[in-house]
Amino acid sequence: MAETQWTLTDLEHQVYTKSLQLGRRELGTAARGCTLKKSRLQGGLQDGVDFIEIDNGACWFSVLPTRGMGIWKARLGSSPFGWNSPINGPVHPNFVPLYEEGGLGWLDGFDELLVRCGLASNGAPDFDSQGRLTYPLHGKIANSPAHFLEVSVERGTGEISVTGIVDEARFHFLKLRLVSTIKTSPGERGFRIIDRIDNLSENAAEAQLLYHFNFGPPLLDAGAQVVTPLQTLVPRDARAAEGIQTWESYDAAVPGFAEQVYFCELLADRQNNTQVLLKNAHGMLGTSLLFNKKQLPYFAVWKNTTGLSDGYVTGIEPATNFPNPRGFEGDHNRVVKLAPLGSATFEVQVRFHDHPTLVEQAEREIMQIRGGREPKIYPRPISSWCGRPTL
Repeated sequence: MAETQWTLTDLEHQVYTKSLQLGRRELGTAARGCTLKKSRLQGGLQDGVDFIEIDNGACWFSVLPTRGMGIWKARLGSSPFGWNSPINGPVHPNFVPLYEEGGLGWLDGFDELLVRCGLASNGAPDFDSQGRLTYPLHGKIANSPAHFLEVSVERGTGEISVTGIVDEARFHFLKLRLVSTIKTSPGERGFRIIDRIDNLSENAAEAQLLYHFNFGPPLLDAGAQVVTPLQTLVPRDARAAEGIQTWESYDAAVPGFAEQVYFCELLADRQNNTQVLLKNAHGMLGTSLLFNKKQLPYFAVWKNTTGLSDGYVTGIEPATNFPNPRGFEGDHNRVVKLAPLGSATFEVQVRFHDHPTLVEQAEREIMQIRGGREPKIYPRPISSWCGRPTL
């Protein structure tokens, strides 16, 4: 079907649109409440962040082209999805010191519902034999702005797409590009992400990508559970091993709680499709992630149930690898191989559930993939899976 397009940023042609507001008439849909708004935030650490708000009549969510096309927050009806970070974001990349000496500067900007980690690396900081930082925490892509941004609407269906292009390149080194499209249709209870990593070089390259989905209250509460078609699970370290018996459930906020991380391989259906669910204690709210295991073969659960003011949050994270240091993962061949001028595509669907029947349906779908098979759960870290700690 025909599309109507609006180019909001095109660095090559010196195009930049500071603000835009589209309603039902411009979007060409009869669905009530469908809107798209683009603005530029001002003041504090947010100053200069491009901010896109999309409302499909059922689900509202915000996209951050300035922060690698991340998703800041979402809402289904009156139910919010995301988390309350102690960071007053969204933070402009200018205020995030990625290459500070300890490699943890990435944390200065961490407050999104979805933050991508990659593209050259996506795990813990890595250092050379002299102790010099080679790869900072979780990579650069989330703190890189899009140099091309386009909004389109498909006439007839009303499907809204936001496409951004973000480059991660260094002379004499990798030349990678993220082409990200986020789609939603009128009345859809969520959105879909279609990402492509392009190798812009005539030499072969390697890449990594991790989708760091983060949830706090009201979805995360005492008794919340992550439901997966689990095949194998390994605690990242001794701290995670302490909670191995309750790895899939969550406690109330405990000030000073030390994070626990679990590395997983999931089962999938015959088409390699799989899904996971995070549901609150009473099964009233939930979020499902649907993805293809061939594209994203690994999965991590990050539990950070510390005090509410310190960031009570969990991360559920499909990925191309485990979030260990880049050198460790490279040694174990957990990287995406890109041919010269080649590419790789990744898709993730996000569904929000605000009724017990929808949560139960999502859980049944996962049980169908599991098919009654019992997972292998290791009580302690294993050397081929676990490098140094990360978030």
